[in-house]
Amino acid sequence: MTLDPLPPFARAALMLDLDGTLIDLAPTPDAVVVEPGLVETIRGLRQQLGDAVAVVTGRPVETVDRLLGDAPYAVAGEHGGAIRAVPGGALMRPDLPAPPDAWLRAARRLVDDHPGTILEVKARGFALHFRAEPSAGPLFQDALAAMLWGNDAFDLAPAHMLWEVRPRGADKGGAVTSLMRNRPFAERVPIFIGDDVTDEDGMRIARSMGGAGLRVDAAFRDPAGVRAWLAAALAQGGWPQLPL
Repeated sequence: MTLDPLPPFARAALMLDLDGTLIDLAPTPDAVVVEPGLVETIRGLRQQLGDAVAVVTGRPVETVDRLLGDAPYAVAGEHGGAIRAVPGGALMRPDLPAPPDAWLRAARRLVDDHPGTILEVKARGFALHFRAEPSAGPLFQDALAAMLWGNDAFDLAPAHMLWEVRPRGADKGGAVTSLMRNRPFAERVPIFIGDDVTDEDGMRIARSMGGAGLRVDAAFRDPAGVRAWLAAALAQGGWPQLPL
């Protein structure tokens, strides 16, 4: 497989997904573990890249803060539904709708009927996790698709062992576009690293700006490969050869 060429280290802006990219997937969202050295690696790359390091994730910004502290300069959470462009800055939220309360009640009934599944509520949407109960996946898909039928304001998006309802207009491509408009990202070239369908928008926009979009499975094999590659980049002050 041919991988996207990387922009020069000195001109790059790093856009990093979280789950499945920087940290290993876990049975539940709260069970993820930040491996030793990761925060220091991100903080060091931020210094070498003139602060141009961002985490772009479907998780809330508050979760990124809890896991990574102040290591990334900017954070885009909720698939671009919440963006903090500078450390300590206010959250910017596009004018997007929240799901009706009736949808949340129905989602709660679904997980109550399927022990082991999880409802994750976000500011502008929600996700149904079925990693511990894979047989619930098709049922959740059908139920959520029926729920959204005829409503053009929301999308149903697949991810690793979950289905997510999110407002249209919140995607990682839009998050990258927003971040790249301002310093320290402006006039740099983005590299987006992600592992999932929801990351494809970010990769596409990075490529359209002359940068690179790298899938974890194709370029690094797994999050451990991503972490090792980033640590090597920090140590040598440049991009090492991609593992795959």
